[in-house]
Amino acid sequence: MTDRPRSRSTRTAVVWEILRDVLDETAKESGRDRLDVVDAGGGTGGFAVPLAELGHRVTVVDASPDALAGLERRAAEAGVAVRAAQGDADGLLDVVGPDSADLVICHSVLEYVDDPATALAAIARTVRPGGAVSVLAANQVAAVLHRALAGHFEDARRVLSSAQGRWGDRDPVPRRFTSGMLAELIDAAGLRSGPVHGVRVFADLVPSGIIDGERGAADELVALERAVSMHPVLKDVATQLHALAYRR
Repeated sequence: MTDRPRSRSTRTAVVWEILRDVLDETAKESGRDRLDVVDAGGGTGGFAVPLAELGHRVTVVDASPDALAGLERRAAEAGVAVRAAQGDADGLLDVVGPDSADLVICHSVLEYVDDPATALAAIARTVRPGGAVSVLAANQVAAVLHRALAGHFEDARRVLSSAQGRWGDRDPVPRRFTSGMLAELIDAAGLRSGPVHGVRVFADLVPSGIIDGERGAADELVALERAVSMHPVLKDVATQLHALAYRR
């Protein structure tokens, strides 16, 4: 399956390319064009529906019934079938069972669960041997940069020294991660850690007027994001970190 999902933006282009490559490689190795994908905390289906459009069997597990209702509407509008199941990431095994997925998506989930290690361990057991887990999480270093650029210097200092990567009680994100912290979680879950990419290195810093008002600017920004996603320095200031992990 080499077609690309239609749902793309400057903020998600790098992740989509990684997922496409993983799915293509898995399909080739398994000899199956239609793969089983589980999206833990997939919400209204921003990733799930485009993956279903590519022909994969997709299950979204989310704790919010409202989000799942939105998923069903989006899937119906796209003319695809996506299984919706209510549940939490740490209870994923109870919903989909062990060794049930070729790919598990865990995007913007570890920041909010009670225990990231427990959640990722449950996710790891749902992946078939040789399968992959796509982890996307908020970056602590980026939060320091963003708060400082907004003039909130004390907040930036707090993020830097906080074990959870937070700037205070009013911070809407319960925790953030560094690339080293993600690698430790992945290893503790019994998964093999793959490459870590920076996502949204510049996309959140460039004024929207430039992207919307200058012809070709969005494509050029996507090309830049792709180029810096693996840069040894710049990837560590990205808004999000993306890690691929594999079931041994």
